Amino acid sequence: MKNSFLSEMNSRGFLNQCTDLDGLKEILSKKSIAAYIGFDCTAPSLHVGSLMQIMILRLLQKYGHQPIVLLGGGTTLIGDPSGKDSTRKILKQRDIKKNISSIKKTFEKLLASKNKKTKPIFVDNYSWLRKLKYIDFLRDIGKHFTINKMLSFDSVKLRLDREQSLSYMEFNYMILQAYDFYQLFKKYNCILQMGGSDQWGNIVSGVELTRRILQKESFGLTTPLITLSSGAKMGKTEKGAVWLDKKMFSPYDYWQFWRNTADDDVKKFLKYFTEIEFDDLSNKIESENDINKLKVLLANEATKILHGEKAAKQSEGTAKETFHGTGISKNLPEINIPQSELEKGINILDLLSSNNIVLSKSDARRAIKGRGIKINNVLVIDEKKIVNKNDFKENDYIKLSYGKKKHFIIKSN
Repeated sequence: MKNSFLSEMNSRGFLNQCTDLDGLKEILSKKSIAAYIGFDCTAPSLHVGSLMQIMILRLLQKYGHQPIVLLGGGTTLIGDPSGKDSTRKILKQRDIKKNISSIKKTFEKLLASKNKKTKPIFVDNYSWLRKLKYIDFLRDIGKHFTINKMLSFDSVKLRLDREQSLSYMEFNYMILQAYDFYQLFKKYNCILQMGGSDQWGNIVSGVELTRRILQKESFGLTTPLITLSSGAKMGKTEKGAVWLDKKMFSPYDYWQFWRNTADDDVKKFLKYFTEIEFDDLSNKIESENDINKLKVLLANEATKILHGEKAAKQSEGTAKETFHGTGISKNLPEINIPQSELEKGINILDLLSSNNIVLSKSDARRAIKGRGIKINNVLVIDEKKIVNKNDFKENDYIKLSYGKKKHFIIKSN
């Protein structure tokens, strides 16, 4: 039964590479294990780009194994160069601590904690990285790494091939991540590290370091990087990142993000981001001819996992009212504008850009020129339009629409 973890991973398309798949299968057929995934804490919330890894941790629990969530308070101080074109902004330690606290709350919603054998273990690698002494670390750990091999891994090689600078600080990230795996193996008997395919070099380094120091067997496993049919990066919208924290990205916007999935991506995403039993899901995909019904299914199931069934149903109801009913719903995202600003009047370009409906005034101008902005279902054609209390004549709100799929309620306070 426990070996079914790898079977379902493979069926859902999660399985990319493994350092020793046959060896891992054999161990999983005999006992439960502890496995970890690391997350850097560069913001108060993770975004959809991290969701596949979270789904794997949930799958791990489903089959009786214990997930370890490493929140990288230490490595975030450095910044992972994998897939990056330049050095990340260096955060202060107090900001990283706040981010860790916030991110942990999301994990506590997403991972079950009632079963002692499978409840998640949360660790912060700052607890051991802060104790390192540089000379000792070089002698004890650094001797196991060769520059030749480190230069061959994609996280380093791609940056150098593009002739983009890679700081010595970032170059060390691989060693620190390998050291994390070694520490987790010692402390929790964690024998498996998982991550995206861009982490392969770092993961292999951890497996090799553990074997060299402890003469023990461990494993590494990667998932494919998510690519959209459009070529765009997963989780980006006109409003920015699709955050997992509802304070930063509302449940309705989250539902809409999945509802707006491209036709060519929806079947793949149903496998990745829902927990419908695989045989049932395959039948639904094969028997359903209406792609839009599959998109609604994806939106409902993905939103239910993160925000709960009530929020998913509310979001679907809001969408139906907005697009097929009266054209307004009390559950649409709200924008509150001070009464004093409305008394003076606010330019439509300022209203759109300052509330992140579009990214800039230039985008706002393009939206108006492209006939994409409506107030109370009336097209806005003048970029000099002033929104004021007269726009509230019929109701105690304004309905603002951006294109066919984005709608907001504007209220005064």
